[in-house]
Amino acid sequence: MPVKNKPTPASKKTQAAKPSQDARPSQDARPRQDAKPKAARPQAPKPAAPAKLDGSKTIVEFMKKAGVEYVFGYPGGAVIPLYDALYGSGLRHVLTRHEQGAIHAADGYARASGRVGVVFATSGPGATNLVTGLATAHMDSVPLVAVTGQVPTTSLGSDSFQEADIYGITIPITKYNYLVKDPRTLPDVLAEAFHLAGSGRPGPVLVDVPKDVQISLIEAGEPKPVDIPGYCESPEPDPAALETLSLALGLSQRPVIYLGGGATIAGVAKDILTLAERLDMAVVATLQAKGTFPDDHPLSLGLPGMHGAKYANLAINESDLIVGLGVRFDDRVVGNVRRFAPMARIAHVDIDPAEIGKRLPVDVAVVGDLRRVLAMLLAKVKMTPRPEWRRRLAELKRLHPMVVPPSQGAIKPQAAIKALSDRCAGEAVLVTDVGQHQMWAAQRFMSNKPRHFLSSGGLGTMGFGLPAAIGAQLARPGVPVALIAGDGGFQMNIQELATIRQYNLPVKIMVINNGCLGMVRQWQQFFFSRRYSETIFEYNPDFAALARVYGLAGRRIEKPSETIDAVAELMDAPGPALLEVVVEREENVLPMIPAGMGQTDFFEAAEEDGQ
Repeated sequence: MPVKNKPTPASKKTQAAKPSQDARPSQDARPRQDAKPKAARPQAPKPAAPAKLDGSKTIVEFMKKAGVEYVFGYPGGAVIPLYDALYGSGLRHVLTRHEQGAIHAADGYARASGRVGVVFATSGPGATNLVTGLATAHMDSVPLVAVTGQVPTTSLGSDSFQEADIYGITIPITKYNYLVKDPRTLPDVLAEAFHLAGSGRPGPVLVDVPKDVQISLIEAGEPKPVDIPGYCESPEPDPAALETLSLALGLSQRPVIYLGGGATIAGVAKDILTLAERLDMAVVATLQAKGTFPDDHPLSLGLPGMHGAKYANLAINESDLIVGLGVRFDDRVVGNVRRFAPMARIAHVDIDPAEIGKRLPVDVAVVGDLRRVLAMLLAKVKMTPRPEWRRRLAELKRLHPMVVPPSQGAIKPQAAIKALSDRCAGEAVLVTDVGQHQMWAAQRFMSNKPRHFLSSGGLGTMGFGLPAAIGAQLARPGVPVALIAGDGGFQMNIQELATIRQYNLPVKIMVINNGCLGMVRQWQQFFFSRRYSETIFEYNPDFAALARVYGLAGRRIEKPSETIDAVAELMDAPGPALLEVVVEREENVLPMIPAGMGQTDFFEAAEEDGQ
């Protein structure tokens, strides 16, 4: 320890009797001109005290060094020190109108950019308002770091004002979480949190910081290098498994690539295109993978599963090899496990070993990062034309086209979405909310680039769309961002129109207004004899007028002839704008395979009465 110099009696005297500001030394106190100055005694240099920051400034400074571009959040009592540290720091904060809006915005930012999204919230209700957003990100493997305030450590467990055990609440819906009780651990916790959120299979991480930790002084310094025992972020692929997969690809006559969100996360769009073209493989893509393989490519079959195209599901049914890349083989695609791809061997490539064989048995399993796996695989496989398979795929598309049904006087939602797709020409980032419009968009909106179709998949979170579009627009300021929402989900976070206006974000919003909770109503029509129990809105606001109240441009249309011009006007608006499209109430999402059925059990349009 450094030795402190003891104060001399002279220094004590100086501290005890300081002269006043206007006191002047007397003549007698001045040194004599002929007096020799005494030699100064040599003193050891005082060691510099280490710089200290409080916990809140530590958080802010860490994020600045980590390159965080935006923080989304909403202040409250338990994070006042954190927001004080934010003031004038240069770290850009986006003030939403609800904590759920903040976390969905951070989620949209992360999905559109591939970077870690960051959200701040206070304790108690502020933290619990993040729960739906954390679960949404967890299901779709979105990298987020949520920093929440907490009551002081001395009050934990005493039911203090706005106390909630957010650490315990969020264990099942985060990749990892922390309750920071020792201020000295804060830099290392933050470093671990960002590393965990963005590496391996990404996911949300929560850091709960009590108020006394936020104001405690700690030594400033760099965090230790991240070393998490047992955490394998990028397992090395098994060469034998890769060889087996390579041989299976060579022998297959009707191969299908089944893309999931892991392919988007890994950034392997070019490698997948090369693999598909080299081996003439059909490609189907889930919501989270849409755009990672170009929708307009001849080998693309689009969305598979419950509301996928007939030709996509029929190709899976006829395939002799399904190669799942970064997928969960979720129930909405697989349906009846015993009837999924009955003639095919199943190969599954994923970075998370827990996903392998979780829903259905696989014949070939490769655990590893898709970037590494595809690089190794492409070095093995050779050009293998399959003209008969290509011809069959083209025939399936011709026999079962995805068409827009003719209008009977009212606007068809499929037509409005197709008009938006045509106007965007594959260049816009499209965000959807959840419901019928989400499926129509997945079927008909053309996406040819990764991270250009953003939607809540695994959790199916209504209210996701509007705030996620905010995050997407901030992540891609030079790219058009459009949102398609239903009248139900749009109202769940409609307050975020104020956020769009405050930051003047040029988001273009299409609200599909059918006056009901369309997807639930559809199931009631098909399977519950049209007993529409609490799915019809007896009252809806005028969404276009409401948009204008919030300061956005707003227009409402009800006639099919208005659609194309209104969509053009929407996308050409210089700032944020909303188009309300009033559509038929009983328009349904077709094709449809009922839950638990097989790949060819299509619910035909003629059966819509549920008879």
